[in-house]
Amino acid sequence: MSQHASGELLYPLDARPGYAEATFAAIQHVLASFVGIITPTLIIGGVLGLAEHIPYLISMALIVSGVGTFIQARRPFGVGAGMICVQGTSFAFLSSVLAAGFIAKARGGGPDEILSLIFGVCFLGAFVEIVLSQFLHKLKRIITPLVTGIVITIIGISLIKVGMTDLAGGFKAPDFGSPANLALGGFVLVLIIALNFSSNAWLRLSSIVIGLLAGSAIAFFMGKISFDHLANLPLVSIPVPFRYGFSFDWGAFAPIALIYLITAIESTGDLTANSVICRQPIQGDVYIRRIRGGVLGDGINSALAAVFNTFPNTTFSQNNGVIQLTGVASRHVGYYISAILVLLGLFPVIGGVLQQIPKPVLGGATLVMFGTVAAAGVKILANEELDRRKLLIMAVAFGLGLGVMNAELLAQMPTLVQNIFGSPITTGGLAAILLSLLLPAGDSCSEAKQRPAADATAGDTAN
Repeated sequence: MSQHASGELLYPLDARPGYAEATFAAIQHVLASFVGIITPTLIIGGVLGLAEHIPYLISMALIVSGVGTFIQARRPFGVGAGMICVQGTSFAFLSSVLAAGFIAKARGGGPDEILSLIFGVCFLGAFVEIVLSQFLHKLKRIITPLVTGIVITIIGISLIKVGMTDLAGGFKAPDFGSPANLALGGFVLVLIIALNFSSNAWLRLSSIVIGLLAGSAIAFFMGKISFDHLANLPLVSIPVPFRYGFSFDWGAFAPIALIYLITAIESTGDLTANSVICRQPIQGDVYIRRIRGGVLGDGINSALAAVFNTFPNTTFSQNNGVIQLTGVASRHVGYYISAILVLLGLFPVIGGVLQQIPKPVLGGATLVMFGTVAAAGVKILANEELDRRKLLIMAVAFGLGLGVMNAELLAQMPTLVQNIFGSPITTGGLAAILLSLLLPAGDSCSEAKQRPAADATAGDTAN
């Protein structure tokens, strides 16, 4: 029996694995996170019409993820958790980033103006998480598990439409909804589901990668993929700070700032899980410093992402599973992961190849990812004791959040109001926060205590 199978780590947090062991472990981390790092860029670029910029944006996403992972592992000046915390582009910001892009597009802006606004608001928004990292103990009084679960569920539900649109061929595609597109996307979806039920842990871990590769192979023979444009790409991608400029809009900023608030709490959960797997304390001064440093690292890495032309970063939870499977918790492996990601990002041909993944293939995979986001929110809510007060908060938050997404309620309102409250995440999230603060918790508790004993007995019998 291997050491990690019996509950021990092969390489604890400060151990130094050999070159071969560290490289092999790092490759597994990269495979687990690679699709998550590049997919938001592919979606944003496709929806906002940024085709010629996608290879460069993917290169920057990989480079910044590598740098961010190094910061988390090395923990310079107290920034970072000092663990293997692979950084990658956050799906949580997807809806808000797209909303910011549409604001710029509605003003007649081209790709440069769209990206200028997105990276401007993402850069300033990162300071929300940077500041809050030092007040996490107070933040939890406002952003409760109930609020977090509601917001994450709304994020997942709002993104499912994007996944389904891609599965059918993509927005305004001439063959949208064709049998070929639906069959291709459906194949990828079914394959990923089947692999997730495999008894082999590595097949489950690689299910998204395998699904994309298999779907792309079929799409190639269907004539849906062409690599003719690769010859026009530069040999190396050079990071250029704020290459597209810098601009700001309050309507675009508000939803993104709220997501930074939520991800600060979400990252705390991921870092705590990582600490447990790495046999590190989850209480006391050491734990508090590690969590604060990790969330601070998330915020600084997101600011770096905006400076170097990519989207907000966060700690990827799926890599905790890799640590658990391999028994390799050494933070020094984070340096190897960082090097691999930076090397991949330096060559734009990689982004050019990935850009060719057909929409139905991407949609089949992202549908699972986005559904998983929504399911994660539901799981958080399921762990709550849902009394009358909490059910009311959920009902109003979901009603308002999903309502503004599916109805033109704000068409007669000023543009600023439309931009801020037209986001289901902002409307639903703010509703959940305000109701949690305003609705007294004592009434529902008293009501629960006053329920007839017969009801309680009936409940026990049912169980």
